Amino acid sequence: MNYSNSHLTFDFLIIGSGAAGLLTALRLADHGQVGIVNKGDFNMSNTYQAQGGIAGVMDGEDSYDAHIQDTLKAGVGLCHEDVVREIVAQGGAFIQELKNLGTPFDTLVDTDTLHLTREGGHSARRIAHAKDATGRAIGETLLNHVLAHPNIHCLNKHMAIDVITSRRLGRHGGSNQCLGVYLLTPDNHIITVAATHTILATGGAGKVYHYTSNPHAATGDGIAMAWRAGCPVMNLEFIQFHPTCLFHPGGSTMLLSEALRGEGAILVDAQQRRFAFDYHESGELAPRDIVARAIDHEMKKQGKDCMFLDARPIGKATIQAHFPNIMQRLLDVGIDMINEPVPIVPASHYLCGGVKTDVAGRTTIDALYVIGESAATGLHGANRLASNSLLECLVMADYCAKAILASSHDCTRMALPEWDDSGLSPETERIQIKQNWDEIRLTMSNYVGIVRSDEWLRRARRRLRVIHDEIASYYWHYPISRDLIELRNLSIVADLIVRSAQQRQESRGLHYSKDHPKTLKHAGDTVLWPEQL
Repeated sequence: MNYSNSHLTFDFLIIGSGAAGLLTALRLADHGQVGIVNKGDFNMSNTYQAQGGIAGVMDGEDSYDAHIQDTLKAGVGLCHEDVVREIVAQGGAFIQELKNLGTPFDTLVDTDTLHLTREGGHSARRIAHAKDATGRAIGETLLNHVLAHPNIHCLNKHMAIDVITSRRLGRHGGSNQCLGVYLLTPDNHIITVAATHTILATGGAGKVYHYTSNPHAATGDGIAMAWRAGCPVMNLEFIQFHPTCLFHPGGSTMLLSEALRGEGAILVDAQQRRFAFDYHESGELAPRDIVARAIDHEMKKQGKDCMFLDARPIGKATIQAHFPNIMQRLLDVGIDMINEPVPIVPASHYLCGGVKTDVAGRTTIDALYVIGESAATGLHGANRLASNSLLECLVMADYCAKAILASSHDCTRMALPEWDDSGLSPETERIQIKQNWDEIRLTMSNYVGIVRSDEWLRRARRRLRVIHDEIASYYWHYPISRDLIELRNLSIVADLIVRSAQQRQESRGLHYSKDHPKTLKHAGDTVLWPEQL
């Protein structure tokens, strides 16, 4: 790493510190200097929030074909089957690698055999887990190896503002090429970072909605940066709402793992009536989109703010053994899941679309890669199968690193300009940032949620245009801050979600329209290009 006059230089620059970013860093570290950037603490990622586990065939009674078919069925005809086969085939190997690296997966009593659980949409027990904090176990294991490598340099609490491309610098001859990024430092200085290869692994955009299982950092940064740079996005209308997020007056982001339902927890209303089988023959183990819509429908039908998850059928011993973190966090807010049902509400959880890439994360811009939840490979189709996300992150990280190391790309070495903040006015108040932030999330929650309509989408688009113009004016007149960067990104991603939803004239998977309730015979991806603006 070189540092001078607010400039940094890396061979490989990774934005994001979830499973995808961390494994990519480890794969590349022996081949050059790696910079890994995280805008908060290194535990502020969707990986660290993942409770359930990672899917992979590890049992002789299971099969890759069964996992593939479960994934295709959940994706409702929109999965890219070649991608599904490519990624699913790697599941067992990556779980074993994580175990070898020291991930403390749960095992059967007095054996080294993994304890596998089952989640909605899966036809077999194939979910490896570490109690109810699998993402944290995986993330901490990978991070420990990252911190121990001398070629990996961690830039904590730095925020990416935008990628720097040759087109942005006025070089229009030849292909567009990514040259690096601008970063906001913890003390609000802007530095220029040059890199031969740049990888965006920034996660999803759950904060675009009011209720979400995601951490505050999930503001769609990588998607917005890639879009501004000229990359197309795909299938952003497919927002997975996790059926069971704690309903709490403070808007808690606490997720109640699907593994609870896999072990026997049931969904009930305030009168203890079990309702999931009214909507699907698999009841609580139906695909997430169906379960989320069932809860949403019951709430609206009954005029209630929430439904309930009753974990008492699981039993005290199993809850204490496999869900201790969930149990304790609920106790901290005054809820005893062993003895009483837990109030729950569907919450935005996972973005099935993203920047259009292949499995290696390649984009339409040379030397720019997008991996993990920020990317859309075609694996998830119209609805993600539970616990396929961590698997996709790891496979994409591996393929991305291999593609980079096998490429003949030679980064054009040119002097990158410093960020120009001349002519800006001092910031005197921040009420507009809070107002626009709240308006975006309420607009998306009310009009672009689990159930949509043509008129709701039109209203959302009109309001988001006004907000977008207000943000743009503010952005170019006042100094950069983390809140302003996140707001700008959130605004762009919200608009892209609405535009994608408007293009899909049917109901499929996670996208349900009151005006277009039927599913078309032939499925097609929704792809938006920046040139269409």
